[in-house]
Amino acid sequence: MTSFDIRLFHDDASIVLIGEGLLAATLPRGGWAHEAHLAACSWLLRDRADIDIERDLPAIISAYNIACGGVNDDAQGYHETITQVYIAGVRAHLAEVATDLPLYEAVNRLLLSPRGTRDLPLRFYSKELLFSAQARRTFVAPDLVGLDQM
Repeated sequence: MTSFDIRLFHDDASIVLIGEGLLAATLPRGGWAHEAHLAACSWLLRDRADIDIERDLPAIISAYNIACGGVNDDAQGYHETITQVYIAGVRAHLAEVATDLPLYEAVNRLLLSPRGTRDLPLRFYSKELLFSAQARRTFVAPDLVGLDQM
């Protein structure tokens, strides 16, 4: 795995901006990095009860990708299994942190935890299965360790 610097957040407003930009499909493409994915997911889970994230996030991300000039096919763009794994990880993390903790602090703790790593899905899936067209298009069950070990 390549080493990346983790970009932490300094306030809730920057996370809300990412989340709202994702929903409106106006977030600059360069702003949609790993940290932004987890921040937006955290914001949606904590502050947007009107959105059924497991059901709605696939369409939200797919529409965002298209708005940014990307595609969603068997090789690039939206990835259902990875998305659902991170939703489970973010949900588990948020269940463990104090509900009165500022969102940016909760997100930073997530980013610094094992659930916030870029390779989280590979704890549960072989590369062959995770990067298959089937796993990109639909959720597939892990072949290494169950997600209940999140």
